[in-house]
Amino acid sequence: MPDNIPPPAPAQPGTPFQIGEEFGTAKKNLPPVRIVLIGVAVIALVALIASLVQRPHSATTGAIDDLVSVEIPDQNSIMVAINVSFQNNGVKPYWIHTIKADLDTTSGSFTDDAASPADFDRYFQAFPTLKQHALAPLEREAKINPGGRTSGTIIVAFPVTPDAFTNRKSLKVTIQPYDQPAPLVLTK
Repeated sequence: MPDNIPPPAPAQPGTPFQIGEEFGTAKKNLPPVRIVLIGVAVIALVALIASLVQRPHSATTGAIDDLVSVEIPDQNSIMVAINVSFQNNGVKPYWIHTIKADLDTTSGSFTDDAASPADFDRYFQAFPTLKQHALAPLEREAKINPGGRTSGTIIVAFPVTPDAFTNRKSLKVTIQPYDQPAPLVLTK
C-alpha cells in the first residue's frame, strides 16, 4: 500500500431510513380527527338550516268552514259536503289543479277526490241535507288572483259509518295548484 493514500473516513452516524415514512402517513399528513368532525358538523348544520329556510310553502291560507255529512243508505258509507275558503297571499295567480279529502278514523285512513261540480245537483236531489249550507262548487281549474279570496263547496264520499265519521281523528282537504310546489292543506 502506498503511503500517500489517506485512510478511509470514519463512518458518520446517519439517520435510519424508514421506508414506511417515505410517502407519509395519514397521522402526519391529515388534520386531527376532532377538527375534521367539527368541520363536518358545521357543514351539516348549515345545510340543515338552508334546507329549512328554502323549504317550499304554500302562498295561500285558508280553513274548512263547515261540513255536512249524510249516510248513503244500505252502503255503510257517507257523503260529505265541505265548505272551504282560502286567500292567495302570493304574487302569482293560484290555479287549482286537484282537490282531495283525507279522513283519518280509528278504523283506518281514507282518501277521495272531490266530486265534479256537474254532479252536485244530482247529489243535492238525492240528499237534500247536503245542500243546507252549500256554497258554489269549488272547481278545478279555478284561478285565484294575488290577494284574492275564494270559497266553495266540495263533495266527497268515504266508506265509513256516520258514527265513525263523527268520531274521526282528522279531516284534511288538500288543494294542489298547478305551478307551485306546496299544496294548501286544510285540517279540521
